[in-house]
Amino acid sequence: MRIFLGTALAALMLVINPALAETINTHTGTVEGITHNDISAFLGIPYAAPPVGENRWRAPQPPASWKGTLNATQFGSDCAQAPFPAGSIPGLQTEPDEDCLFVNVWKPAGAKQGDALPVLVWIHGGGFVYGGSSQSVYSGENFARDGLVFVSLNYRLGRFGFFAHPALADEGVGTNFAVLDQIAALRWGRDNIASFGGDPAQVTVFGESAGGMSVHMLLQTPLALGLFQGAIIESGAGRNESIPYKDIPSAAASGLQFSPAETAEALRAIPARDVVGNLSMATMGQPGYSGPIIDGRTILGGALDAAKVGLYARVPLIIGANSADGFPIGTDKDNIFSTFGKHESMARELYDPDGDTGGLEVATKVSADMIFIEPARAITRTLAAKDYNVWLYRFAHVGVQSGIAMGGAPHASEIPYVFDLPERRLQKLESEQDRAVASLMHQYWVNFAKTGNPNGDGLPDWPRGSANTTTVQLIGTDETKHVEDPRTATLDFRESLFNH
Repeated sequence: MRIFLGTALAALMLVINPALAETINTHTGTVEGITHNDISAFLGIPYAAPPVGENRWRAPQPPASWKGTLNATQFGSDCAQAPFPAGSIPGLQTEPDEDCLFVNVWKPAGAKQGDALPVLVWIHGGGFVYGGSSQSVYSGENFARDGLVFVSLNYRLGRFGFFAHPALADEGVGTNFAVLDQIAALRWGRDNIASFGGDPAQVTVFGESAGGMSVHMLLQTPLALGLFQGAIIESGAGRNESIPYKDIPSAAASGLQFSPAETAEALRAIPARDVVGNLSMATMGQPGYSGPIIDGRTILGGALDAAKVGLYARVPLIIGANSADGFPIGTDKDNIFSTFGKHESMARELYDPDGDTGGLEVATKVSADMIFIEPARAITRTLAAKDYNVWLYRFAHVGVQSGIAMGGAPHASEIPYVFDLPERRLQKLESEQDRAVASLMHQYWVNFAKTGNPNGDGLPDWPRGSANTTTVQLIGTDETKHVEDPRTATLDFRESLFNH
């Protein structure tokens, strides 16, 4: 569903000065975007047919062609999701809707077919239950400023995106429609990005949190082979022990708990608001929702397990996490350490050696090591042992208020710095380093998209990871440097628990 929220200024500028408009011919029709400060943006381009009615819980279908020119100056709807309290994340600029399969493109103004600029494709996070490409911090303007063609995409969320049910058995039972959406968007890019001045043979895909997990999935599915040549995974987890995926029978049981419908027609007649339900990061564990499903087609297994047996596409990678990248559920230290059982005393010694570390900081670091930081190191080591070019980082710049009590850089706090838009971060903690950190981190990502290597003139050297790496590129508040990992002891401890 195309909407017009937040776009009155763009439309007015086109009326006042038609020269600001730029048109591009895609395979399905002509699109007209808007140009400002030497950047052209094309928003809300359909990359698939609306996934509604008969297309609900089906693989994305080809988009219909259109006559005339599509006004691409406003975002298409973000995907259906439960509403958030006013003023909280994700800050979407649209009214979410089941009809939501759109891409957005930013490019240098005047970039044209034959320019063959590197392409960067962004997959948003949000636990697979919320978020969308319209968030202002996801603007590709500064990547386009630096010579890239930037693409962002929406993909189905919650039960729309991950669903299996016996009533769909004649159609293959269902499974990971969200991943199929992402693949369809990459195929749209393969077929159309050259018209925007991009090079379909030089595509880097990157994402954060659920977006990073999605990149892990794209690296292992045969359906995405050849659609990208580089990958960046920000806080993408990776161990099935910490974020397990269901198999098809378990997912189908979840589908039955959601609805006892006996036919596909009955399932597709369920109102969209009921399919959305109350799914959120806090409620996604409910019995009637499966989340990602190991189906042997889009997801072959847990990320680390797949990497170990060579099921990953052979492309260069950046992998990392944030220093306070956890989800603290409880802050009572005695309760936290009791979960380690016979290893409780070692956990206390490592995470709270003097007994005076705050409960929130302990909870954050324990969960960060388990979910994001150790898995990033493990996958880096695994791929490096197979001669992949892989670079490991940890974002440690504390630029938000919540980072103080959490003891580092919280989950997702790196995103405004990657996009070189630190002014758009929430809970700002002003420091003299914010702009410098953003410029540096953004340049690493730009270099990687252009060359397959983050290093470049004027940047601190960033060596590749190795099979036994104990170092990490620390992107920090004071400076950025390659160091012996300050978390080695806790990560080794966590690894030992995973391996036993």
